[in-house]
Amino acid sequence: MGRTFPLTECDDAFLANASRRYVHIVSIPAAPEQVWAALSADDALVSWSRVVTGMRWCSPRPHGVGSTRIVTLAGAVALTERFYRWDEGKRMTFTVDAASIPGLRRFAEDIALEPTGAGTRLTWTFALEGDAALRPLLWAGGPLNKQVTASIARGITRRVLDLARKESR
Repeated sequence: MGRTFPLTECDDAFLANASRRYVHIVSIPAAPEQVWAALSADDALVSWSRVVTGMRWCSPRPHGVGSTRIVTLAGAVALTERFYRWDEGKRMTFTVDAASIPGLRRFAEDIALEPTGAGTRLTWTFALEGDAALRPLLWAGGPLNKQVTASIARGITRRVLDLARKESR
């Protein structure tokens, strides 16, 4: 992976109060179990997002609190993620421990599933903070970051529906 830069550990307070915070709510016409299966799969993220070009679990199954994975964005940025919450079938939350680019201070994501009458409501929260030099770029890139994170959150619907079609054959 090359050189990495350590980030400060995140918690729920950071997820709730980060200055760069993006929350996306997606309604998925599938059961929470189907959505969870896609979220925790070996091809999670890369199978539904063009932004995520690589993902590798570093921890063996079953995944849970303490599990780690490395996610590559746009073939250029690698993030080492560690899960500090894993409520099987309901919610997963991770902090990024290291990044292959300098300037990030903190980065975390929280993914929560709620059953609805029509399927599942997915709430995906992205929170990040840069050091003093990166903050102006994060501010200027806010609209683009919002679009990119929304595309990741929306992309799972397509993947879940594709998997459901394959299962029904």
